[in-house]
Amino acid sequence: MNFAERDGHIWFDGAMVGWRDATVHVLSHGLHYASSVFEGIRVYGGAPFALEEHYRRLHRSAAVLRIDVPFGVAELCAATRELIAASGVADGYVRPISWRGSGSIEVPGFDAGSHTAVALWAWPSVFGEDARTAGIRIGTSRWRRPDPDTAPTEAKSASNYAIGTLARHEVAGQGFDDALLLDRQGRVAEATGANIFLVADGALHTPIADSFLSGITRATVIGIAGRCGIEVVERRILPSEIAGADEVFLTGTAYEVQPVRAVDDVELAPGPVTRRLQEEYRALVHGGGR
Repeated sequence: MNFAERDGHIWFDGAMVGWRDATVHVLSHGLHYASSVFEGIRVYGGAPFALEEHYRRLHRSAAVLRIDVPFGVAELCAATRELIAASGVADGYVRPISWRGSGSIEVPGFDAGSHTAVALWAWPSVFGEDARTAGIRIGTSRWRRPDPDTAPTEAKSASNYAIGTLARHEVAGQGFDDALLLDRQGRVAEATGANIFLVADGALHTPIADSFLSGITRATVIGIAGRCGIEVVERRILPSEIAGADEVFLTGTAYEVQPVRAVDDVELAPGPVTRRLQEEYRALVHGGGR
């Protein structure tokens, strides 16, 4: 269904409004200059996972882009819980977003003002239930993650996702489910909306997060691995190393722990380490999270 034509409510600037009434002006600064930040929050059994952590990151991202968010973390958490209760969605996805408004259309947007909204919808799985077991295929894109001096890579900002959109369109035409992005020096970075892990000799290897966002799910999985006695190594990874990996998987709020069955022409099989982390992650989030 078209996202503009749904029933229900969206929390918008401090009040519940009808879904179809939650609109913005065509001359909003956020639309023209990508001056917006957002979050993705999973709801499991009516309980949002890592809720405060996500809203703290929203505020950090907004500070990087100098967007004023007049709603505190506690207020946004309360609004989200109210929205979940009103929607009746037990398992879903929450999308909070803050953006510059239409008070100014000049590049700096000093007087543009700001808005904040929170939406929620049912979303059980990004790639479908079969992909949780069988895995997905990802292809390397020509698009690269930027140098941190050229983009706000530490923020979850809309501007950083344009490259992901381009990459996803590029590899979709080649039959892949998602794209692998390298960094500015040709090293493994991440997928279009998820972090990447390689499993080699029982240990997890993941790129150093300096050209991309270090996800909350990434940190959660690293924590789970530590409790399971699985070594985690954060380091520079070359694309050629993928062929020698035993397993590869992606992590993200939407992706959760997503096995990868192929990277370009390298065939892989979801293995025991990925399966164990999937199970531990599922047990954690369905237990109410943190």
